[in-house]
Amino acid sequence: MQRPTPNHYATLGLDRRCTLAQIRAAYRSLAKQLHPDVNGGAHASLARTQELNAAYEILSDPDLRAAYDRELDAPKKSSAPARAAKIQRNISQDVNLPLEDFLRGTKREVRVNDPANPNGVEIYELVVPPETAPGTRFKIPRDETFGGFLELRVKAQPNFRFKVRGSDLRCDLKIKAERATHGGTEMIHGLTGGMLRVQIPRRVARGEIIRIANEGLPKTRGGRGDLLVRVTYRVEVRVTRAGK
Repeated sequence: MQRPTPNHYATLGLDRRCTLAQIRAAYRSLAKQLHPDVNGGAHASLARTQELNAAYEILSDPDLRAAYDRELDAPKKSSAPARAAKIQRNISQDVNLPLEDFLRGTKREVRVNDPANPNGVEIYELVVPPETAPGTRFKIPRDETFGGFLELRVKAQPNFRFKVRGSDLRCDLKIKAERATHGGTEMIHGLTGGMLRVQIPRRVARGEIIRIANEGLPKTRGGRGDLLVRVTYRVEVRVTRAGK
């Protein structure tokens, strides 16, 4: 069994904030009181003097004192109860999906690494059914060790062709100035890859939006949003010699 660390400060009747001068003064005073010659060589006096000398030897040396102070502090740290890892029963996380997955459905493996779980990594399957609206939340029961839920919200992943506004999609269509003047039909690729017909009105303004119904993403209450096509073109500028 390990012997407890002696309290040299208590031996000198001092606290840990004491100065070197106070240590020396206390030692001199106690050494005179406890000297064996004064106390008739009593056994208790001899033992107390040995404790006093040991305390002074340690505390009067700055390096030895610093090491001793660290030794005093060590049991406090080791005996302090370890704080248990905080258990977070309910976890929320966003999941980004390609736009097409909201229409056709998909599956994802979800891994949760919670240090508080003694069983290690938790693995779950997220099933996103076809015609799922962006922003839909899925609740998956967690490991029975914790209870609670894993709440996953599906969001639209950025796309180079379409911008997402709720359940609507936006895209640009660049046409020639002649088409803008006379109107007509243009074809663009829809979300699923098929071709969509865009009817351009005569003298269409730059930036005008043409709405194609039901070609967006699924809505929360059923149906689909729209595809909003913004028309862009370069205005023709002709420079000719004056008088021609």
